[in-house]
Amino acid sequence: MELIDKLEILADAAKYDASCASSGAPKRSSEGKDGIGATNGMGICHSYTPDGRCVSLLKILLTNFCIYDCQYCVNRRTSNVPRARFTPQDVVKLTVDFYLRNYIDGLFLSSGIIQSADYTMEQLVAVARELREVHQFRGYIHLKTIPDADPALIEAAGRYADRLSVNIELPTQDSVQKLAPEKSVHTIKLAMGNIRLKLDEKEAEPKAPKFAPAGQSTQMIVGADESDDARILTTAETLYGSYKLKRVYYSAFSPIPDSPNSVPLAPPPLLREHRLYQADFLLRSYGFQAKELLPATGNLPLDIDPKLAWALTHREHFPMDLNRAEPQMIARIPGIGLRNAQRIVELRRMRQVRWADLARLRCSMKKVAPFIVTADYRPVRDTTPSDTLRRAMADVPQQMGLFPELQAA
Repeated sequence: MELIDKLEILADAAKYDASCASSGAPKRSSEGKDGIGATNGMGICHSYTPDGRCVSLLKILLTNFCIYDCQYCVNRRTSNVPRARFTPQDVVKLTVDFYLRNYIDGLFLSSGIIQSADYTMEQLVAVARELREVHQFRGYIHLKTIPDADPALIEAAGRYADRLSVNIELPTQDSVQKLAPEKSVHTIKLAMGNIRLKLDEKEAEPKAPKFAPAGQSTQMIVGADESDDARILTTAETLYGSYKLKRVYYSAFSPIPDSPNSVPLAPPPLLREHRLYQADFLLRSYGFQAKELLPATGNLPLDIDPKLAWALTHREHFPMDLNRAEPQMIARIPGIGLRNAQRIVELRRMRQVRWADLARLRCSMKKVAPFIVTADYRPVRDTTPSDTLRRAMADVPQQMGLFPELQAA
C-alpha cells in the first residue's frame, strides 16, 4: 500500500480521539544543535495553546489493526473497515516532511494494539526516539500510551514526548467490563498513577531528565453507555485530584457502520459534550465542585450553560455587589470570566465600579444584569423567578424584554 493511502486511512481513523492538544508544552532547547520543529510556530491550525495560539498537529494512528474488540471503537477487531499500518520510519518521514512544508508544528500519535501491548508501545517509543535523537525534532509530541505496557516503556515514552495520555474511555468499571472486556479500569488508573509518580519526581528534582513536561490527559466517551453527566463529571473530578491530569477530554459517541447491539444506535446531542466541557472548565479554573454543578436529574441542562444553571439555583448569593464581593465569587457571576473578575477587583481599588465599566470590559451584559449591583445599577426585578430568567437567557431565548436596560447594551 502506498504511503498516501495509508495516511488517508490512519488519519481518518484517528479522528475519534479527542484528547489532542498542544497545551502546556515548554520550548525545547536545541542545546547547540540545529534542531527542527517548534511549539510556537504557525501553520494549519487545529489546536490551541493556553495563551490562545493556534498550532497544527499531524494526528494519526500507527495502525488501526487491533487485537481488542471494544464495542464502541471503529477499529475494534470485528469491525469491517479498511486496515493499514505505518512503520515507525513512515511516521518519522511524514512528520519531518510535513513540518518542513510548514503544514504542522507537532505530532499526535496513537495506535491500535498489535501483537501485544509491549510491542505496540515499543513502536510508539521508536517513533519519538528517532524524531528526537536522529532528526533533532523540537516540536510537540503527544503519545497515547498503552496501559498494559511495561512501565519501563511508558517511562521511555515520557522522556521523548511532551504529553502522555491514557484513555479511560468509560467512567465505570461495569461499563468497561461490558463494552471493553479486554481492558481494566484498575490497569488504566495504575498507568496514570505511574505517570504521576514520574511527574512528581521530576518536580521534586528539577535537574532530573525531562519527563512529559506537558503532563498527562485522558478521554471519556459520552453516550456509549448509560452513565449520566453526574457519573462522568465526578469521575473527571476524581481523576484530576488523584492523578494531576492536565485535561479530561470528552468525545460524543459516534455510531459506526455495523455497530453491535451493545451500544446505542443514535449519537447523544453534541450539546451534551459541549456542556461537559464547560462544566469541566469550571472545575479546573473556577474552584467549583462537581456536586455544585449537577442537578438532581444527573444530567447538565442543555438550554443553559452550567455556570448560569448554578447561579439560578443559588439565588441567595445574588444580586452581588461588585464593589464588595470577594474575587472568587465575582468570577462565579454569569457573564463575568476570570480575567474580567480580576479587572473589576483592580478597578474598584481606584474607584467604584459602574454599569458602563462592565460594558467596556465586554462582559455579557444580558447575563450579568439580574445578578449584580454596581454604584449606579441594581436590577429592577431582582426577585424575578429563576424559571423566568432561565427562559430569557437560554441559548435560544423564549422570552425577551425582561430587562429594558439591556436593549441598549
